[in-house]
Amino acid sequence: MGRLTGRTVAFLTSEKGIEEPELTAPWQAVADAGGTPVLVSAQAGTVRTVNNDLDPGGEYPVDRTLDQVSAEDVDALVIPGGTVNADTLRMQEGAQALVKAVVGAGKPVAAICHGPWTLIEAGVVDGVTLTSYPSLATDLRNAGADWVDQEVVVSATGGATLITSRNPDDLPAFCGAVVDAVAG
Repeated sequence: MGRLTGRTVAFLTSEKGIEEPELTAPWQAVADAGGTPVLVSAQAGTVRTVNNDLDPGGEYPVDRTLDQVSAEDVDALVIPGGTVNADTLRMQEGAQALVKAVVGAGKPVAAICHGPWTLIEAGVVDGVTLTSYPSLATDLRNAGADWVDQEVVVSATGGATLITSRNPDDLPAFCGAVVDAVAG
């Protein structure tokens, strides 16, 4: 049995522009630890990934739509980056509501690269130390976060854990922190 046996981790994405390694590496880490990764998006069907924001990646099947998942259904939430993915997600009320609900339930939420944009829109960053892709530093500071330039930051907020990283180079530390947080 793995450390995450019996645990479900939702991966929240838009329909396109998801940075492929930021989806697939944590997904594999959760699966390798015995957890069940679930792809959640606003629409059924498939989502499209990219590499380095511009190069086409693969397509991945959506397991559940936003209206089919709640904080009670998952043990944690992961938000991959990708500029288009993150910019789209932060404007989706359903995505914001899911983030708020998971944080409100005291469960881990992890966001990498541009993923913290969704945390800002969900209103869960005030007073929290976070990292991100450097271009989001001002956005996070303006939302009340303490931005730092580190490969992974694990912070507590209202009983929940927020895990953030800067970019794909930080994936080993990010994946380890996600598995540790979900394992409790």
